[in-house]
Formats: sequence, structure tokens, C-alpha cells
Amino acid sequence: MASLKDKVVIITGASSGIGQGTAIHMASLGCKLTISGRKMDNLQKTAQMCEEQGLAKEKILIVGGDVTDDAAMRELVEKTIDYYGQLDVLVNSAGIVINHNCENIKIEDYDTMMNINCRSVVYLCSLAIPHLVKTKGTIVNVSSVTGLRSFPNVLSYCMSKAALDQYTRCAALELAPKQVRVNAVNPGVIVTEIHKRGGMSEEQYAQFLARTKTTHALGRPGTVDEVAKCISFLASDDSSFITGATVPIDGGRHAMCPR
Repeated sequence: MASLKDKVVIITGASSGIGQGTAIHMASLGCKLTISGRKMDNLQKTAQMCEEQGLAKEKILIVGGDVTDDAAMRELVEKTIDYYGQLDVLVNSAGIVINHNCENIKIEDYDTMMNINCRSVVYLCSLAIPHLVKTKGTIVNVSSVTGLRSFPNVLSYCMSKAALDQYTRCAALELAPKQVRVNAVNPGVIVTEIHKRGGMSEEQYAQFLARTKTTHALGRPGTVDEVAKCISFLASDDSSFITGATVPIDGGRHAMCPR
């Protein structure tokens, strides 16, 4: 993916999980990075790991902030443009999961999920698009297999990711005349901390991963690096004729149904 070298990339949620893994992989490809997240100490660790991939320190801009803070997101884009002079790629990776169903749902949890997983993407994209139009850039949204298929007890998460997928398709059609591409990746179970942050105990998470032997056709969970490589592909010129796609990275889970 030589076309990504020296491209300017904003990555949200870069303090952990898929966002962090994407930053590290893109660092190995020579991208100029703006990494964002809520935990500055973790962002510093991400930056250090990017440097270990051979990326010069001056090609890593750290901008902390919560994606639900509109002022922080304006600052994220403004600082990137001030520092690099352009924007080529936006990777929306920040996200959370809270377990609940339609009977025990707390409306404040619903609002939190929709604000972080969906509204923040809509707003940040609106800020970034004028700059992406200038570079004929790309947007890659980190969605989920739950946007493609329905699962019990993660109601708002499924809804937020389905909305994100629809945003991806609509934005792709609207921006295609300007040669800006918009795609999403839809991971299955990936080994990260997101589910434990959502309330799973260590024992529950171990059982959750073990279930992938039957819930994922390939019989295992995915890795952050596998998702990061697909995000990088969609951001690169190697995918130049792909837009409006929601790409499952889920070991075949999206194609399965119980028998």
C-alpha cells in the first residue's frame, strides 16, 4: 500500500484496541498521523509504538479529546490542518458497547451509545469533508457485524452500528461526485478490551472468546492487526474503485445462521 506513504490520517479511538492497532500499522506504512482519544497516557504509548515502527516523532500529532465534545472535534481537525496543511484519511474508530435489551434498557445508556458510536462520526465527518474534498481523500468507519446482523442483549449497540452503516452508504453516494470514498469495516469478535470495559468480567470474557469456535465459521476470534490491515486497504489507492462498502471482518459470522 505504497500510496499511503506521507498521507495525513486522523484516527479516533487511537488510545486502545482497533484504533491503536490501526495507528501502529499505518505508521509502518509511513503515514503522517493525528491520533486522538480520551486517555492521554495511552495515546503517548500509541505514539511510542508508532515510533518503534520507524515513523519519525514529528509525523505523530497527539490531540486528546472526547468524540462527543464538539469543540474538541473542531480542535482535532483544526490542529491537524495547522500542523500538516492537509487531510487525506479519516478513520472513525472510537466506540463503546453497553449490554442491555429492550426490557431493561436505560435511556441514558442508549443516548451514550448513539452519541459515541454514531453522532460523533456524523459531526466529525462534516468537519473533515471540506479538507478531504481537496485531497480526494477517504473515510473509513469502524462498524461491527452487529450492524449487518441482529443479536440479543446489545440492542443500542446494534442500532448504532446499523445507523453507522447507513451513514456510510449515504455519504459514499453524496461524496462520490467529488471523488471522496467512504467505506466501513464490520468486525466480528476481535480480541480487545471493549467488552470488558462494557461490563464483562474476566471469566465472562474468556467464555465469550471460547464461543467464537461455534459462532464464527473460522472457529476463532479476530485480531486487531487483521482489522487494521483492512482499514488501511480501504484507505489506500489499492481500493480505488470501492465506496459505500461495509466489509465484514468476522471469520464468516455474518454469513452464518443457526440450524
